[in-house]
Amino acid sequence: MSDDDTPRGYASPPCLAHEIDPAYFDPLAVDPEQARDVARWRKAERVRLLEARAALSVADRQAAGAAIAAQLDTCLAERVGDLSGLTISAWWPIKAEIDLRFWLAGLAGRGARAALPLVDVKAQPLIFRAWTPETRMERGFWNIPVPAEGEAITPDITLSPVVGWDGACFRLGYGGGYFDRTLAAIRPAPLAIGVGLEAARIATIYPQPHDIPMRAVVTERGIHDPQTPA
Repeated sequence: MSDDDTPRGYASPPCLAHEIDPAYFDPLAVDPEQARDVARWRKAERVRLLEARAALSVADRQAAGAAIAAQLDTCLAERVGDLSGLTISAWWPIKAEIDLRFWLAGLAGRGARAALPLVDVKAQPLIFRAWTPETRMERGFWNIPVPAEGEAITPDITLSPVVGWDGACFRLGYGGGYFDRTLAAIRPAPLAIGVGLEAARIATIYPQPHDIPMRAVVTERGIHDPQTPA
């Protein structure tokens, strides 16, 4: 994300800070000054982490993607077991994100269905449509490729790319709150797993009332369960 928060083709699920309703940071009467401080800190930290990720070579990102796919298989085997009949959502990689489309494409052979998110109504929860490598794509909100057609479906498991993450498995995203809104709206609640780089771990994201922790964060080095802060 650029400093001026100009909408561009960033990664899905799409999150842009300029779209945030000012009340969004204070849904439970959090001190407004504290919320603004956290928002400013997150913006600076987001820039730092995105620059570090963008500096990685294509080969390094591909290697990380292969390692993360293997860790995901282990994570889901431990938590879910058989994937048959389940819908698993992920993202279309943009802006130096880890590309897991090869892993998503293999879900059909395991009896599962892959899905991608899209913005149907601005500042509302995302919806999901089924995806395969043969799916016709179109440019969606903020120019992000999305499935061009298909009914809205509800994922059983949501994989979300993280810009940053902490030991409690809170994720630092792009700042627009779309993924948190979506998790809060889906019923029954999906198994929410953050996916990112080990180097993106930070001490804390200073979670706010709207932040929803992941059930786990998967990186190229392993599977991280939420830890209670000391």
